[in-house]
Amino acid sequence: MQPYFFPYIGYWQLINSVDIFIIYDDVNFIKRGYINRNNILINNVKHLFTLALIKSSQNKKINEILIGENNKKILRTIEQSYLKAPFFHDIFPIIEDIFSNKEKDLSKFLGNSLQIFSKYLDINTKFEYSSMLENDKSLQAQDRLIEISKILNATDYINAIGGEQLYDKNAFSDAGINLSFIQTELINYKQFNNKFIPNLSIIDVMMFNSKEDIKEMLKKYTLV
Repeated sequence: MQPYFFPYIGYWQLINSVDIFIIYDDVNFIKRGYINRNNILINNVKHLFTLALIKSSQNKKINEILIGENNKKILRTIEQSYLKAPFFHDIFPIIEDIFSNKEKDLSKFLGNSLQIFSKYLDINTKFEYSSMLENDKSLQAQDRLIEISKILNATDYINAIGGEQLYDKNAFSDAGINLSFIQTELINYKQFNNKFIPNLSIIDVMMFNSKEDIKEMLKKYTLV
């Protein structure tokens, strides 16, 4: 998967369900996606916040892009939005730790954040960067994923549910690999005194739920 910026709970279900998670960082950056943006709750309203980038372009690979200088602004926004959330004092120091990282490479910064949150959630998945693996980078789409799976001696490959429209189970099966897609079940929890707003950043999930409750949420999916 491409590295996402504080991704939603389904992304973490995917990380938790595999032995090795590939941070797909040597593919083209996608503007207006979730690589450097996500949503949190501000005044009971879904609000988009964005990590500043330097000269980002869809013609550049994710690992060719550097992050900008709005970390403090994002931290201030998160603090003001969730100060009264029940687990604020547990989670905000972790977010501060992530933003204290001096790494400017976008993919490495995001990869670090995924690993820090995974450690908090007791997820023991191993992380690898696609750019660091010796593989044929001229291959496209599922052909490259199949090759990476073979290099890692994988018998199963799990992707987000959106991959159903992109990847062919028969092609993976012909290569001796079982392809599955993770379908997140309905997850609901108490936020402030507002009507529940779903599919926000993991930040929102962590601010309102204990580690134990989140670990139960990680199990609420089916493989299709």
